[in-house]
Amino acid sequence: MHGPVGVNAQTNRRLGYACRMRVEPADIEALFDAIPDVLFFMKDRQGRYTYVNQTMLRRLGLRARKDVIGRTAAEIYPTGLSADYVDQDARVLSGEVIENLMELHLFANREPGWCLTCKRPLVVDGQVEGLIGISRDLGQKDSLGTQYEQLRLALAHLNTHYAENVRMQTLLDITGFSLSKLERSFRKVFQMTPQQVLTRLRIQMAMHLLHGNESIACIGQACGFSDQSAFTRKFKAETGFSPRAYRARIGGNVGEQLPA
Repeated sequence: MHGPVGVNAQTNRRLGYACRMRVEPADIEALFDAIPDVLFFMKDRQGRYTYVNQTMLRRLGLRARKDVIGRTAAEIYPTGLSADYVDQDARVLSGEVIENLMELHLFANREPGWCLTCKRPLVVDGQVEGLIGISRDLGQKDSLGTQYEQLRLALAHLNTHYAENVRMQTLLDITGFSLSKLERSFRKVFQMTPQQVLTRLRIQMAMHLLHGNESIACIGQACGFSDQSAFTRKFKAETGFSPRAYRARIGGNVGEQLPA
């Protein structure tokens, strides 16, 4: 079957499968217990931990999950780190997605190390009821020289200017890298090129904005896409859904009249 009917049927089947499939958080927790360089966690609407893996316990020097469950980041991390984590949680609990954020975490020896963090809201019946996240170890702070700090600055620039026409030369000026080193470093850390990271940031912001009432065309423009067709094409390539289908899935504004 071809055309719009076939596409809609495929989307409906995918959504139906997702609705029937239920994965227990404890099963996810157990899977991440087997990955020593990835920290896994889930939190409720108050930012209290509900599930964590063994990596998180080792970093905190704790023996049992009960020592973390029910507590917030502010209660278990040093003030200098916890303030950033609490701010991130507030953003995600408002519907934002955080992806590939380079930041410092505590490693098992209680020394700071670079990590790549991703956090997503957990939506139940159209309402954000908590969040889920991971942090992947990149290495000890002192063993990495200035390379990761320069990458962090480049990523921060992309996060700030995602809606603009970001020039590669600007990233080269920020990092002091050659073009080949910049591409190589991004692929090593993010498994993506700088342009792919920029596209992912734009799509994640669009996903956040689609929870609101702005038109799809306006959201595409606000996220740096030149036209609505380019926005729809990139959005579907990243998520598997058109912007309209995604909006309907998360219970956003369904009165949108512009084509998706």
